Amino acid sequence: MREPYAVREAGLPDRVTVYEVGPRDGLQNEKAVVPVEVKAEFVARLAAAGHRVIETTSFVHPKWVPQLADAAELLGLVEKVPGVRYPVLVPNERGLDRALEHGVEEIAVFASATETFARRNLNRTLASQFEMFEPVVARALENGLRVRAYVSMCFGDPWEGPTPVGQVVEVGRRLLDMGCFELSLGDTIGVGTPGHVTALIGAFGGPSRLAVHFHDTYGQALANTLAALRAGVTVVDASTGGIGGCPYADSATGNLATEDLVWMLHGLGVETGLDLASLVETSTWLAARLGRPSPSRVVQALGETPTGGTADHDVKE
Repeated sequence: MREPYAVREAGLPDRVTVYEVGPRDGLQNEKAVVPVEVKAEFVARLAAAGHRVIETTSFVHPKWVPQLADAAELLGLVEKVPGVRYPVLVPNERGLDRALEHGVEEIAVFASATETFARRNLNRTLASQFEMFEPVVARALENGLRVRAYVSMCFGDPWEGPTPVGQVVEVGRRLLDMGCFELSLGDTIGVGTPGHVTALIGAFGGPSRLAVHFHDTYGQALANTLAALRAGVTVVDASTGGIGGCPYADSATGNLATEDLVWMLHGLGVETGLDLASLVETSTWLAARLGRPSPSRVVQALGETPTGGTADHDVKE
């Protein structure tokens, strides 16, 4: 089987937007520097597979994320496809300046739902982090940019334990009130469960302007995504091949794999606009360049090994 048998489940969205984070969140934790030409081809392959949102890079200081030091060069190499959005992450006003200089049309900012992670990742308190975001969002909007907001540690923090739902809602609403068009709720260390997901979305008053970003540390990413879909969410972050993590949280493992998500969505009769075979081919190609197999279960089942051999599953067929 190369595609799942589709059985439509009542109450799910007709279509889901997969917000692809592989080129940024996926590659940022790679220890070996990936050549900028490989990154540009990665982005091109993702667009060819049907992606309409590809978070391409980040204007973070190279000291903190050396892998993304080539952000400006990469943007110069990417051939933009009409109808495809290419947002970039910006950590502060200096990052925004660089984004504006390079003609970026959409940015994302990254906040914390917990005190400890805000101090460790942003060098700010939970309350004072907004002083950093407010001028970035305001200036971006003044310049006609769309602004997305991420909130990390929405379900649990490795230093503080479970994150209070009300605390996440307070942080998220402040970002939405600033003018962010979308809020991505991040399970940075992958400890969330479906009931927790449903409760958090409900605490926001529903799914309007919400997206979800799950990591698969405890094998809950797909279950949590399904819970979010049933609650009405229509935007799901994922990383091709399941690559990535968080460089500031040791317990954060890989992102939800785009291929695994698409297999589930297509099996539920939910449209994505994505070609699964092309995604698997891209992940296999990328795995060969990273020197290790993709952690995606769908890629393992349908793809070739990074050395060029065919998976046992395909041989038996």
